[in-house]
Amino acid sequence: MPLIELHQVTKEFSGKNGKITAVQSVDLTVAEGDIYGIIGYSGAGKSTLVRLLNGLEIPTSGEVIIQGQNIAAFSNKEMRNFRKKIGMIFQHFNLLWSRTVMENIMLPLEIAGVAKEQRKQRAEELVKLVGLSGREAAYPSQLSGGQKQRVGIARALANNPDILLCDEATSALDPQTTDEVLALLQKINQELGLTVVLITHEMHVIKKICNRVAVMENGQVVETGNVIDIFKKPKTAIAKRFIQQESDKNNEETELILEELLQQYPEGKIVRLVFHGEQAKLPIISQIVKEYHVEVSIIQGNIQQTKQGAVGSLYIQLLGTEQQIEAAVAALSKMRVETEVIAYE
Repeated sequence: MPLIELHQVTKEFSGKNGKITAVQSVDLTVAEGDIYGIIGYSGAGKSTLVRLLNGLEIPTSGEVIIQGQNIAAFSNKEMRNFRKKIGMIFQHFNLLWSRTVMENIMLPLEIAGVAKEQRKQRAEELVKLVGLSGREAAYPSQLSGGQKQRVGIARALANNPDILLCDEATSALDPQTTDEVLALLQKINQELGLTVVLITHEMHVIKKICNRVAVMENGQVVETGNVIDIFKKPKTAIAKRFIQQESDKNNEETELILEELLQQYPEGKIVRLVFHGEQAKLPIISQIVKEYHVEVSIIQGNIQQTKQGAVGSLYIQLLGTEQQIEAAVAALSKMRVETEVIAYE
């Protein structure tokens, strides 16, 4: 049974100009143990979706089912108990500046009425887990951004939650610190068996630790799947845009090269090949040159590492007679690589 299920979930808010639909007709399934990424640009509805998962918002229509229970049917007491099993990590840490690292971590346990000695013991365990030993008595103002987020993670784990929600948890961090925090989240997922739902607008975060991803746009989930499958063959324009931005840091330069080549060789075709795993070892280029007598110009290539394996892409231009090029493209399409013709003559 899935840990989290959303069935046709819609959330509307009333505004000065009428109703605003923040989340619309969303279906989503998260399995136990997943690191599930939800990606979208600002205004896509990601943060509202998170608030629906922890019961801070109730859907206007549809069902949010957590561990087999429809959370909209909870009493106030049941909702309070439910929220103890949902840990939350925020973009700007949300720490109490007047409390030390230990005191911040113990806060949820204090609110829950846990005895002082047990609070201290649990906080000490979590300090070690998140790598903050020696900083127990420090205040947030004395910590780096990465250390503050580690405190936030430890605090979110205080009540032994089943689900950890991360709302843009790395957006305020530099790239190196981001990778360190992501590695910590992956460690927590593996060692504690915790299910992680991660909200972000950065594809780097998705490819680094997520096994599944949902792409949001205008309040809707427009594409879902295994991360590696989305990288190999995105179906929607928004998913392609995210992957293009992540996989091609020199995107503008590549576009200029493609335009120049099309002008210089209008009779040719430009093809994007996508490789995964053992596919990269196949002698594809030499094979089509030999068998179909086409000329091949390599424009650009890159490799992206996802949690589920590497995905490589290669832009090539095929030159030759129309028949030779058509035969080569047809042959590429039948090989064990994803093939996309970028431009025709």
